[in-house]
Amino acid sequence: MILYSHPDCIYSHRVRMVLCEKAVTSKVILVDPEQPSEEFLQINPYGTLPTLVDRDLVLNHSSIIMEYLDERFPHPPLLPVYPISKAKSRLMMNRIETDWYSLVKQLEDNPDNEAARKKIRGSLLKLEPIFSEMDYFVSTEFSLVDCSIVPVLWRMPRYGIEIPKEAVSIHEYCKRVFSRNSFQASLTDQECTIREDDEID
Repeated sequence: MILYSHPDCIYSHRVRMVLCEKAVTSKVILVDPEQPSEEFLQINPYGTLPTLVDRDLVLNHSSIIMEYLDERFPHPPLLPVYPISKAKSRLMMNRIETDWYSLVKQLEDNPDNEAARKKIRGSLLKLEPIFSEMDYFVSTEFSLVDCSIVPVLWRMPRYGIEIPKEAVSIHEYCKRVFSRNSFQASLTDQECTIREDDEID
């Protein structure tokens, strides 16, 4: 199994989190999306990251890769068993990708985009009561939804987004997920520098 990735790509990060949760060993090949090699373009003509190769199968969309890995390596399960709960998880993952990830892209293209910054912060604070309900996001167990949320939360300092101290549930959630061995293992050296001065209990 080969994962074509970038050391600071938020989409690649969430796939790396799934691989680490599953304790799956894969060869990671770093790709410069601005100058992809001919070899990589032969595998994925779109040149998008991440791209997963598993024998003859090539997958090039992060959410599809995440669900494939969850089914390919069923333990521990990262999606609910029941169809309704599974559908709700998929809807939340889609919401995070559509809303937050698109705003992250805007901030990466223009760090001075105050409107995008405010939208992410406002959307996150609206969800604050949900973070207080369970140890993980709408679940008692770590899931693919968490794998989608956590890379955004980890990058908050980079985007100049401060979570107010009053949002206790979000801060506690961050401590819980950032301290997971699998999350720590998923970080690249470049991603570690985002919070290198933070103390994680």
